[in-house]
Amino acid sequence: MKSFKLIVHQSSFSSEDLIINLKDYPGLKEKDIIEIYHPENDYPRLLLQVTKVDAPGRGRDTISVEQSIATTFQLRTFADVYVNVVNVADVALDSVELTFKDQYLGRSEMWRLKNHLVSTCVYLNKKIEYCGGAVRCQVYEMWSQGDRVACGVITEDTKIVFRSSTSMVYLFIQMSSEMWDFDIHGDLYFEKAVNGFLADLFTKWKKNGSNHEVTIVLFSRTFYKAKTLEEFPQHMKECLQKDYRGRFYEDFYRVAVQNERYEDWSNVLLQLRRLFTDYQKIVLQYHERPNMEIPTAINSTAAQGNFLEVLNMSLNVFEKHYLDRCFDRTGQLSVVITPGVGVFEVDRELTNVTKQRIIDNGVGSDLVCVGEQPLHAVPLLKFHNKDSNLNSIDDYSMPHWINLSFYSTNKKVAYSNFIPRIKLPPRKSQEPLKKMYEDESKGKLIKEDDYMHNSIFDYDAYDAQVFQLPPAHSTCVQRVARTKKTSVAGLEGISRRSPPASSIHHRKMSDPDIHHSLGSDILSSSKHGVSEVGSDATDSPISINRLSPRSSVSNKPVIRTGRALINPFDPSHVTVKLTSNRRRWTHIFPKGPTGVLIQQHHYQARPAGEPASRPDEHRSENNISKENGSTINNNNHPVYQVDGNVMGRKRMISTSGALSILGTALSTPSTTNNASLALLWGATGEQEWTPALTTGVDWKSLTIPACLPITTDYFPDKRSLQNDYLVSDYNLLPDDVNADFAKNRAIYKEPLTTMEVFKELVSQRLAQGFQLIVGVNDSEVLESHCPSRVAPPSCQPAHAAKRYLLSIGRIFHKLTLVGSTITVTRYRPRHPYPPFNIHYRYRFHAPNHDTYEVSWVSFTTEKLENYNWNYMDHYICTRGDTDFALVEVGSQYPLKYWRFRTLLLPLINPATKTILEDESTHCDIYPTPTRQDLDHLTEGFLKMTESYFNKVKRPNKQRVATTCGSSEAALTRRRHSTSNLTRNAQQGGVSSSPFRERVGSTRLPDRPRLRIEAIAAAKTVLERSQSQSGECDDTYDDGVIEPKLKANATLLEVVDRMRHPSLGVGFLQQTVSLPSHTFVSIYAIHWLQANMENMTYEKATSCMERLLRDKMICHASGDTLKRYIVGYYMYHILPQKKDKELTDYVKPLGDLQSFENEWMEVEVLGPRSPLLTSETGAIDISGNSTATDDSGMPAFLCDNIDPNYMHMENDDLPLYKNTHLDIDVNNKSDRIEWGHARYQATFRPDQAYEMCIQWAIASGNIVAELIIGWARKAPSCRLQMVPIPADPLALPFTEKSDPLRGPIYVPLNEEPLLRGKTALFEGFPEDTWLERLFLFQEAIVGRFGFIKCTVESTSHAAGVGDHLYVHVTGNMFILIPTTVKSEQKGLKAKPVNKPLNSSRYPVHEAAPSPHEGYITRHVSGKNKDDYDNSRRMGFLWSWNHMISKKWKWSQTPATGDESFQMRMLRDFKHFCANHEQRLSQFWDQCWEVREKAKGIKCF
Repeated sequence: MKSFKLIVHQSSFSSEDLIINLKDYPGLKEKDIIEIYHPENDYPRLLLQVTKVDAPGRGRDTISVEQSIATTFQLRTFADVYVNVVNVADVALDSVELTFKDQYLGRSEMWRLKNHLVSTCVYLNKKIEYCGGAVRCQVYEMWSQGDRVACGVITEDTKIVFRSSTSMVYLFIQMSSEMWDFDIHGDLYFEKAVNGFLADLFTKWKKNGSNHEVTIVLFSRTFYKAKTLEEFPQHMKECLQKDYRGRFYEDFYRVAVQNERYEDWSNVLLQLRRLFTDYQKIVLQYHERPNMEIPTAINSTAAQGNFLEVLNMSLNVFEKHYLDRCFDRTGQLSVVITPGVGVFEVDRELTNVTKQRIIDNGVGSDLVCVGEQPLHAVPLLKFHNKDSNLNSIDDYSMPHWINLSFYSTNKKVAYSNFIPRIKLPPRKSQEPLKKMYEDESKGKLIKEDDYMHNSIFDYDAYDAQVFQLPPAHSTCVQRVARTKKTSVAGLEGISRRSPPASSIHHRKMSDPDIHHSLGSDILSSSKHGVSEVGSDATDSPISINRLSPRSSVSNKPVIRTGRALINPFDPSHVTVKLTSNRRRWTHIFPKGPTGVLIQQHHYQARPAGEPASRPDEHRSENNISKENGSTINNNNHPVYQVDGNVMGRKRMISTSGALSILGTALSTPSTTNNASLALLWGATGEQEWTPALTTGVDWKSLTIPACLPITTDYFPDKRSLQNDYLVSDYNLLPDDVNADFAKNRAIYKEPLTTMEVFKELVSQRLAQGFQLIVGVNDSEVLESHCPSRVAPPSCQPAHAAKRYLLSIGRIFHKLTLVGSTITVTRYRPRHPYPPFNIHYRYRFHAPNHDTYEVSWVSFTTEKLENYNWNYMDHYICTRGDTDFALVEVGSQYPLKYWRFRTLLLPLINPATKTILEDESTHCDIYPTPTRQDLDHLTEGFLKMTESYFNKVKRPNKQRVATTCGSSEAALTRRRHSTSNLTRNAQQGGVSSSPFRERVGSTRLPDRPRLRIEAIAAAKTVLERSQSQSGECDDTYDDGVIEPKLKANATLLEVVDRMRHPSLGVGFLQQTVSLPSHTFVSIYAIHWLQANMENMTYEKATSCMERLLRDKMICHASGDTLKRYIVGYYMYHILPQKKDKELTDYVKPLGDLQSFENEWMEVEVLGPRSPLLTSETGAIDISGNSTATDDSGMPAFLCDNIDPNYMHMENDDLPLYKNTHLDIDVNNKSDRIEWGHARYQATFRPDQAYEMCIQWAIASGNIVAELIIGWARKAPSCRLQMVPIPADPLALPFTEKSDPLRGPIYVPLNEEPLLRGKTALFEGFPEDTWLERLFLFQEAIVGRFGFIKCTVESTSHAAGVGDHLYVHVTGNMFILIPTTVKSEQKGLKAKPVNKPLNSSRYPVHEAAPSPHEGYITRHVSGKNKDDYDNSRRMGFLWSWNHMISKKWKWSQTPATGDESFQMRMLRDFKHFCANHEQRLSQFWDQCWEVREKAKGIKCF
């Protein structure tokens, strides 16, 4: 120990926390831990690690500490401090809690960060950075030796708990009948829930800086008094469900807030109060119609409500977290707020499904009761009793997977401090009682002769017998006779007085988990007539007798279920067999002073006179009490301890008691001396329940929810492994595998080393929900865990270099690395749970909707044992080789990997700006894009592809000669030169077309493609040439110094000119996988047009095709079969025979697949036209937008519309291509990371362009940096990049849809447009009506700024002819539902109207498209069989919930702007409903244009 003078430094002066000169403290080494404290103070001592050895001290015996730390630990500058080297073991931490915010932290990153932190020193509020600052978190709380401490050292055994301040939180408020009751203070339970609990919760969020993404749902169940389905009118039948007692009911969900983040939640509380006012009235009277009798509706009680269904709803969203990966939040929490007391009546099968899903998915589930805490253990699930027999037994279960809180207000009643914990039943009138007494025969419950007085009958003895073991499990015990009369004497031992310590764990009751005790245990307990209970390894539930008074005293034996029953009033000593499920969450709980895991919101209430510590006989024998412990080990070592989060005065306490407990058995629960048992009740399984246990609110879990811990400590024992598990294993030799793959690889990538592969296999399992098993004895594992067949050498413990055990549910993996062999051993249950698939129908009302619509959903459990780990492990081993593509391999074994979908949209639209700036303007002011706009978009897209996706460079000097013609000039030229091809010519033969068609494609001719301005030229040159060539039409002289090539130049001359150093086409810089002289196909076309006389676009394309045919150029991969595709496609000039001097020629790869895996190549097409071109070719429509022809006539009124335009989409969905993606562009990660981009193979300037980023081996934050980087650069290319959900509309028949989200139906009011006509397009041929209607709707969405988009996940899955549009700001989607014509159905290869998922859902109607059926339901509310076409006109509108504030740039102010979004919807609804005659005016204008055009043509 040595005294130093303390000074402080700023973090800007040095990033080190501590600066000390080693010369001043002899024997101090780097990485030593020292404690620093003022000798005269009692504050917690500061621990810091010596990081830099040669850190300069300022003056002798001076030590410098970073300022904020000195402030936290109340160290005074220039005062003396003692410095002392401490022993790491004394200051090791049991657990540390780290909080993080606004980022996605995957479980693999958590593990790598934990390894990074081992043997470092942490203190309160220390900020930790990892992966070059990509991962940021802060120390929140530390526990050591049973107490909270202010600093300590992280060791291998420290449990690290990650808590997220930005989670996805679902708050479900149960609007059961109790919500309208009053609590003891005279408040409505609803007020207690909203004004009390929610208000407190939001305040705590604000104080803590939590920024959760929240969805709030009000839910309830309505029962109907009816005996048969016939009593219900037709419109009610579609959503009715029937329960086990034959009662009819409907479930209602009202989504109040959907995926919102607010700084201030007070408005939401206001909104909830408004909803409350008429919630019950609306729900109970929902189906009432005038002059119609409907059965009486009643709101259910909390216990009979739809509690488990609600949890499953949120799980359907949570388990898809990898499909729509959001980068600014981590963690998932469902909170159910109920006015009940934590008791629910549930279906057994649904309970099993819910439990398995909650545990497997690692989702936090909290139940907050605003009712009073009952006198028995809760949460308690009572299973539906489907047996109507009087003596049948009720079965109960106590779920450990629900974290329970009781919220009580701190109001005081003046006259008493008594809090009643039982709700009194409502007062009944006296009438029925009188009646009962009048009729003597009915009045008595029991016949006289059966009746016995209390004095004779021992009820305690009877109870003890009920909860006794069934004979099946322990035949060796001498049984107490079963008849009532003799049972009394044998059970004297257990009467009301409290049992002695030795027998404390003998009053056991059962749950099937309940433990098999054999031999001595049973014999020792047999004198009490009760033994430990038997069990199998499942978690099935527990039971209680429903006693009828008669059976309790008759001589008949009690009817038994074959297992002991449970008593919710006394579960405290019941132990159950440990399972992996039971221990899945335990590592988030700190260890209390007795060495037991504790939940900090359970308080033990004590009578006033009793001492604080529990009497020792309540503790198990092996937990040495404080007094004994201190004599063994009395080294009063000061603890670095804090009370609460406030630095309290440090108490000098003997830590020895805690140490001795920790020393004996770390995982021993306090109640039992067998480490394989846990208590039945409670999340930790180690905290006892007593009636005096008061449960408060677990604010920490609700404010900063914990992520599923990365470690657990359960592994089955030898016997269980042999009996209950199937074992299989496979070996991986990364070096051999990679040697094979390296040979086949065109592009060499450094393979992963065996050690890297090994770590990655662990990492990937963690990412997919596995946990590392720690604290299991190595040698035991190695002996017992070899497969039963001949053991591979890896099982011999002598060689095992490295081993990890992992588990999820009942699946265990052991990964062993010996030498260069990795062995994966898998244990899966011999008897897996049966697969469940529960169908559920409900009504829900989303924000902005008008009604409760019917929807349906399936709850299924995932078969984790079927996951194809072997495939995934090879994917990792080969660094994502194309042979192991990340695909959902078949539907049976889908792979899990993370996805992020983006759309590229046009950046700037003046209309958006106008709408934002002027409150009064309408929103249908978006102009149709001009030819020039589309040109610019294409140009920007090419730039984005080249500079950012492909990251290739092109030397500038080579582009100078070609940039003379500005795009305007080019436009005027193209007008004259392009003759439009007729359709017949197109079919006449491929050669005459400017575009080679895809083989076998049924696509119609595209328009000639646009001339696109060359890019990447020096900017000044561009400006100069544009100013000069504004007027030039076909003259190029001012730009080109040399004469242009003659129109009849030979191909050789063309190639020579292409190679010209200054006038040439401009080659890409040669890189690893690109050959010499590589150019981009679309730029070559522009170059030809600029450098050759009277060269048109079509001639240029055919010229390039001739070059390809004559083997003068070739695709850059070296694949000679690749046709010439115009777009961002790369070709190179082949060396000719005469070019012998080309020594520096670099050959192409010669492997198309490898080339495509490296480079993104996209075909560029023109916009698609809904019109057929007239035979003469006189009108050139190529430059106009899709909605009008040349005279500006809207397409839906033109005579020459293309009859197949509406259905073309289906045949011509853009194909998708995949390419490898280097994720970690800034080299921040501590490992090799990669991913893939899946992108559309074609780009059309009038459509949104989709790109999906996929990854399995990458850190979320690093992927986020890459994508946000692209999004920042997109505006420089006149584009904006926005994230989109995998399922934009969330319709109930898409398999992965979100059950609480749904599109908003906006009907189109066509009545005012008919004006006496029977049909809207009367006068046009009838077979074009549908098509015209669709074009009319398309024209409307176009006016509101929507452009076409195809999203792979939905358009392919649905197989229906529906058209999706996205707003140019990315904020919302619109779907135009279309009917598929019957004659079309016959022609199509794929059945367009396959009854989607007909097996999965009881869908009653077969509508022309599922969306239509869905829509009609929205509109008519009448029977679905009587709708006609006219009612079906409308749009489905949905929000893009993936856009957060992070995506709002200065150039895109409307993106993510809520008021803008609401205004668009409001205005769109007004327009479609013909408010202020706007729809009619639009219709009339269109007709006027048509009349004018017709007039012109008549002359």
